[in-house]
Amino acid sequence: MKDKIDPLQPEASEQCPCPLPPASRQAKLQEDTYFRVMRILQKNPDLTQRELAGKLGVSVGGLNYCLKALTEKGLVKMQNFANSKNKFGYVYVLTPSGIAEKAAITHRFLQRKMDEYEALKAEIEALKAEVEKPGSKGTQKT
Repeated sequence: MKDKIDPLQPEASEQCPCPLPPASRQAKLQEDTYFRVMRILQKNPDLTQRELAGKLGVSVGGLNYCLKALTEKGLVKMQNFANSKNKFGYVYVLTPSGIAEKAAITHRFLQRKMDEYEALKAEIEALKAEVEKPGSKGTQKT
């Protein structure tokens, strides 16, 4: 059985001090989810799992899986907090390495979104040119 691809951990043969960008589409989606979870937790650490799952649009089970992975990587930890609105009295806190990893993921996320924006902009321009061509269906008057 193949091991799962972990976008936050480089392969053993490729160990380097900087995290490697995710290669597959699935790994990018997973990294985007990790980014979104860490971003929300940094601003609002005492959300319940149900509230956090609702904000992310994922199931509670899916969020639990993600939080467990982030905890095992040492990026997030649970801390007791008596004044938490969470009935179990804990909050999710980014660790120092979690804060550093979030910064690296933020950079990659922003670059990906900028690339998507440029590709979309080029596609829109191509479609506009196609519609504005003489004789195209989009410019014919009835």
